[in-house]
Amino acid sequence: MEIRDAVVLVTGASSGIGAETARAAAQAGARVVLLARRKERIDALASEFGDGALSVACDVTRADDVRCAVEATIETFGRIDVLVNNAGQGLHADIEDIGIDDFRALLDLNIVAPLAMMQAVIPHMRRQGAGSIVNVSSGATLGSYPGSAAYTSSKSALNMLSSVARLELADAGIAVSIMHPFITATEFYGSVKSGLSSAKAQEAGTASFAQAPSLAAKTILGLIRSGEAQADLVPKEYGGSFEG
Repeated sequence: MEIRDAVVLVTGASSGIGAETARAAAQAGARVVLLARRKERIDALASEFGDGALSVACDVTRADDVRCAVEATIETFGRIDVLVNNAGQGLHADIEDIGIDDFRALLDLNIVAPLAMMQAVIPHMRRQGAGSIVNVSSGATLGSYPGSAAYTSSKSALNMLSSVARLELADAGIAVSIMHPFITATEFYGSVKSGLSSAKAQEAGTASFAQAPSLAAKTILGLIRSGEAQADLVPKEYGGSFEG
């Protein structure tokens, strides 16, 4: 899909990969819609892009917020060409220590919310006869790591959801793709659902080789353009295909 003049909706756009994806899309000539709970942040980001941007406060786990965000996008731009499902959260805990309520909340954000966003935009894409959906998963799903079970199981579910959606929506001209980032220099580790101390320790141990979020953004835009099934930024020694 051509990104210039496309309407690109990005969830979790207030920082990190989401913010950089919105910025890269705007620089490529897209009209961008920024969704996040932190309205002041997406307002500031939208101000960089002028009239070609819309910021909407949205908690993607709330059905009313999702509906209002999509309605605002259609009212402003008349269409939705691209959805980047980027909003998500981590949880670091051993199996026996995973809080059940925390896990339910994680699943709500990492898998139920992306499905709700997809269901909200697909009818518009069907009417247009084309669309692109990029679901941001995790490179951690390509391996098994202690303490990662809650997070990687939620993202593995997103992988399967995306793969089936790709099959089901192909005839409608809608490409569904999966993006697997590697360790990225964002606020991710500081905002985990639980296990903050161990997550911060992991962040400190990986800081020297963490990738810039702009690299993930570039890869996401590549998927939008190509419509390929997936891409990863995981080095080969960790089970991915990235040669950097």
